[in-house]
Amino acid sequence: MKKVYSDFIQFRGSHYEYGLMQGELLKDSYILPNRKKQWGSKPHHFIINKNEFKHVIKEFAPRIWDEIHGLADALKWPLEDAIREFGGYYLEYGRSGCSIFTGEDYMIRNYDNHPHSYEGRYLLFQPKDHGYATIGPSMQITGRTDGLNEMGLVMGYNFINRIHSKDGFMCNMIGRIVLENSATIDEAIHLLQELPHRHSFSYVLIDKSGKSVIVEASPRKVITRESNACTNHFETLTEENRYRMDESLQRENAIKNQGKSVANSFDAFRMMNDTNRGIFSSKYGAWAGTLHTASYHPKTLKAGFALGGDRKPILLDFNKWLAGENYHITRLKGAIPSSSAFVNMVKL
Repeated sequence: MKKVYSDFIQFRGSHYEYGLMQGELLKDSYILPNRKKQWGSKPHHFIINKNEFKHVIKEFAPRIWDEIHGLADALKWPLEDAIREFGGYYLEYGRSGCSIFTGEDYMIRNYDNHPHSYEGRYLLFQPKDHGYATIGPSMQITGRTDGLNEMGLVMGYNFINRIHSKDGFMCNMIGRIVLENSATIDEAIHLLQELPHRHSFSYVLIDKSGKSVIVEASPRKVITRESNACTNHFETLTEENRYRMDESLQRENAIKNQGKSVANSFDAFRMMNDTNRGIFSSKYGAWAGTLHTASYHPKTLKAGFALGGDRKPILLDFNKWLAGENYHITRLKGAIPSSSAFVNMVKL
């Protein structure tokens, strides 16, 4: 077992100030030098068109443009480098697993990937310039893997395919844009239909209405269906699926079969997080091991979080934080059955 942790970051202010704060933290972090080693020369394969990115980000999320400026200023980077690293538009997304189960008033989400892909950052952000406050883990600093906003909208996504990609936002930035700009499922669906998608992903949404929908989104088409279980394949846009789906189908069947006897969100969390239930994954070497299990509760605005399996989640009251009550937490700790650490922990 490897002891791991996520840094716990709280901030209230403008997006530019948020970018400055994060840039200052990154100066003393292993994340950026580790990412540079992992990518090697790959980022240089992307020709950054600053004006093109500025046009598309300002159309859908103009304040995130300010945040990227703040990151660039704090790190003393050229703006093009900050766009490449933090814009959620140029760098590629590796394959991953992931499973999601929803009830009338909760979403439970297993985020599956390789530990070296995981930043170990859990953020609470209340913007003072524009957008809804959000809580959830980050990906590529500005993006989110899943999360809850102050209006009770919850979002999580599952990887489907990265072949036949087109110019567009990656999943993590799409998740961030949706959470900051949508109050309801209907608003989120409309935004997902408008956003340009780089790869194929399922976006699972719930809100205070108790409705749960899955948005199957590819660079070519976006459709919506209702379901309470989602893994790593499309059920409608089947032409976008990968050739091998056996493992994804097995996890989906395990969720559907066991989900019939789930009585509440605690039972649902145990179904997803217990290592002997067939949903939690230990396939870290295949970029498909469960790194965190998150729970979100749209009606009470509570969020649960655990790193690794067979663990009790820490439960956070987002309502209290929105009212100005800070948490005296610096790290969320856990353990995973792997020898690899997160990129925020050690120099790779």
